[in-house]
Amino acid sequence: MKGRLSTDGGSRGNPGPAAYGYVLESEDGHVLDARGETIGVATNNVAEYRGLIAGLEKAVEVGIDELEVVSDSELLVNQMRGDYKVKNDTLRGLVAEATALADRLRKVRYTAVRREHNDLADKLVNDALDAA
Repeated sequence: MKGRLSTDGGSRGNPGPAAYGYVLESEDGHVLDARGETIGVATNNVAEYRGLIAGLEKAVEVGIDELEVVSDSELLVNQMRGDYKVKNDTLRGLVAEATALADRLRKVRYTAVRREHNDLADKLVNDALDAA
C-alpha cells in the first residue's frame, strides 16, 4: 500500500515548549491518522524528528510499504536523504531511529515543501501547543 506522510514540529522558543504533528494518508487521499502531541521542552529540530518518527511508526503499523514523506524542514529532508551530515548528537540518535523505521518499508521518499503546503500538520503542532 502506498501512502503520504506530512510531518511538522515546532517549539515556542528554541528550545521551548514543543510539539509535533503528522497526517498519514493513503494513496487516494484518505486520512489514515492525524495526530498532534506535545513533547515537553525541545528544539524545533527535535520536534520535527519526533513527528517523523511517530508518523513512520504509524505507517509501519497500518501496513504502508511505499511512503512519500513531506516536510517543511529542509534540514530533516536533507539529513534523511543523506545529503547533509548529522552533526548534533541528539539528532544523530533520532535520525538512526527514523532510519530504522524507514528501513521497514519497501520505499521511502523525502520531499521538502514550503510551510503553506504543509498546513494541516502545522495546525496540529500549534493546536497541541495551544492546548498544553
